[in-house]
Amino acid sequence: MRVLLAGAGRLALNVATHLRGAGHEVTIVDTDAARARIAFEKHGLVALVGDATEAHVLSDAEIERADIVVAMLPRDADNLAVAVQARSYGVKRVLVRMRDPSYHKLFARVGVERILSETDVVIGAFATAIEYEAVHHAMPLGAGHSLAFEMVVPVGSAVAGLKIMEVAANPSFPPTCVFAGMYLPDGTVEAPRGTSVLVEGQAVLLVARREDLSQVVAFFQASSAAKLLSEKEASP
Repeated sequence: MRVLLAGAGRLALNVATHLRGAGHEVTIVDTDAARARIAFEKHGLVALVGDATEAHVLSDAEIERADIVVAMLPRDADNLAVAVQARSYGVKRVLVRMRDPSYHKLFARVGVERILSETDVVIGAFATAIEYEAVHHAMPLGAGHSLAFEMVVPVGSAVAGLKIMEVAANPSFPPTCVFAGMYLPDGTVEAPRGTSVLVEGQAVLLVARREDLSQVVAFFQASSAAKLLSEKEASP
């Protein structure tokens, strides 16, 4: 896949090197000659010095050959200019990093396929980490109404030893929450099955509505001792 990336800041450079490592053909454009030199000499990227909002610079970068254009310049207005030109060249996929939410409608109107809001991602991750210590690597989904996040099954948790289908069937478990992945001891992730068993210390990937997050956390943190006591009190 041919990727043209406007901007060579730290985040953009990390994205570019990741894509190159995955076997994609990446060209990066930035006005800063030092950044472009680092991209070329240190990371082996095709790097052009120039203003990516200018038509002749994008032409020199062979934008017409790009399968996807990613605009990650510091200013939203500049990213919008890159997006407009990319669409005029017939680029099928255009992605932008958005800082100011007021630009969302503008990006959508020019046919940007994916708008990644830096504010939503950062605030969503930080706010969730502040509110819930047990939640790791949270990321907002859609319009931010849902979250994808990691949790570790606590030692002594009532869910330890249960199958996923047993957890899902529990009336106290939010029906909007789904298991998206289970981490194996070697760090790889496998797709969960209804018969998959949760174990203490295991990290799981979950997706839930934001308003149900506190209920999910409480469900996982409920101890097996409390569960046994509850069952004892409920028995005749």
